[in-house]
Amino acid sequence: MNDQALVLNAICKTYNAGKPNEVRVLRDVSVTLDRGEVVALVAPSGAGKSTLLHIAGLLDTPDTGDVLVDGTNMTRLGDDARTLARRGQIGFIYQFHHLLPEFSALENIVLPQLANGVGASEARDRARMLLDRVGVGKRADHRPAALSGGEQQRVAFCRALANAPGLLLADEPTGNLDPTTSDQVFGALMDLVRETGLSALIATHNMDLAKRMDRMLRLEEGRVVG
Repeated sequence: MNDQALVLNAICKTYNAGKPNEVRVLRDVSVTLDRGEVVALVAPSGAGKSTLLHIAGLLDTPDTGDVLVDGTNMTRLGDDARTLARRGQIGFIYQFHHLLPEFSALENIVLPQLANGVGASEARDRARMLLDRVGVGKRADHRPAALSGGEQQRVAFCRALANAPGLLLADEPTGNLDPTTSDQVFGALMDLVRETGLSALIATHNMDLAKRMDRMLRLEEGRVVG
């Protein structure tokens, strides 16, 4: 088993290259996450954190540089292999929950498992277990519109972990919540991450939350500065 869950090596990304409106988003960025490590990515708006997370999560490709997940260089794989890796090895959490409104909390967690080849009974059991862990098990049959903002985001956490990934990527996961709810929901996320031994890269503006992680990286003007 590889000791490093994620390696970003000399990542560069430019949009509209060679044009008057060229934007250099990432400049020679290198980041390493050890297995089981939780790292805060602190960055002001426009610094490139979302782009960095999208590249780390195989949703985008760098112009140059390498992305290694669990020791495999993903930049050298074809689209199908990258899709399988993204589906099974990486979990995503966004600022907005993006739950499917026509499905219950439980069903939102079951669906990605079914897409990954898990049987329906096993998928439902895992979904209920995850919901219980974050304290919303009694709301399993409610649709998102019937849940509070904090409950919706807890369900989104569970969905991200539905397929038992080794790597979690989160972009301002509590940024849409009030301070009290944010603190409670982040605590639930950290408990879940620690219990499952996940490696996580979590972007946040909240320095109090960042200090609760193992270490902190700062991204400024497309470069990691600390």
